[in-house]
Amino acid sequence: MRFTIIAPPVPTQKWKEQFEKIAPHIPLLIGTETDRPEEIVCAMVWKQPKGALKPFVNLKLIFSMGAGVDHVLADETIPKHLPICRVVDPQMAFSMSNYVLMALLNHHRSWYEFQAAQQQKHWAQFEFIERPVRVGVLGIGHLGMDVAHKVQQLGFSVVGYSHSPKKTPFPSFVAGEWDQFIKSLNVLVCTVPFTPKTKGLLNYSLFEQFAEPTYLINVSRGSVQVEKDILRALDEGLLSGAFLDVFEEEPLPVDSPLWSHPKVKITPHIASLTYPREGVLQVLNCFEQLEKGLPPPQQVSREKMY
Repeated sequence: MRFTIIAPPVPTQKWKEQFEKIAPHIPLLIGTETDRPEEIVCAMVWKQPKGALKPFVNLKLIFSMGAGVDHVLADETIPKHLPICRVVDPQMAFSMSNYVLMALLNHHRSWYEFQAAQQQKHWAQFEFIERPVRVGVLGIGHLGMDVAHKVQQLGFSVVGYSHSPKKTPFPSFVAGEWDQFIKSLNVLVCTVPFTPKTKGLLNYSLFEQFAEPTYLINVSRGSVQVEKDILRALDEGLLSGAFLDVFEEEPLPVDSPLWSHPKVKITPHIASLTYPREGVLQVLNCFEQLEKGLPPPQQVSREKMY
């Protein structure tokens, strides 16, 4: 019985170190090259090449090393019966919420205007306002719910949107109530998972529905946004700014106009990072439950794609 890690070099090394500390009794393969592929029973993956898991005929579990699973579900060579699990880490929610709060507060307190004033050695006292913000969180699952709670705890107006009803201490809307949601905000925080339904969701027709110029914070997936539409909406004033952590192509190409747009702030997909030790503990727990004949925790619905 062996496990394997198939991921980019940096997360591979971090997960390998933790795995060998926590489970030294389980042989670990790095990558796909082995003369005994039949021994692999669990694959920990992040953006694995299509078909990479095909040689592992005795595979019992696929574990996504992040919250997203679109990279796994996009591989049509993976048998449909194989359970797929993903990291659900409270520390990820902590990081994600802190990231969103950073973006929100910088916008609220006109931080970038004060930065520019500092560069000019200009004393800009009383020149910039505390912007009034009404925050809408699009996608109040595990991560989005934590974001919305913490925004509310800071005293800001917040509303949420999800496809299924949720018990929330703030107003929340479901399918059929979209217009009420989208008209009530001037900061849109996107935390939805990537699915066929959310592909290209952040597009020009959505931006046209805002009641006033709105600040966009996207921490979901790059495939959820249409970047040419974001640029157009910024130039036309439908968006007052954009704070983006994810992109249609990653790394973001050097010739992308997003890099130099004055109303865009960019980070390299770091809003919520997986903590390797917690991830390793979770994959071992999922596999243990599976071996006992029990449904593994954190199992992904192939239909919902999360």
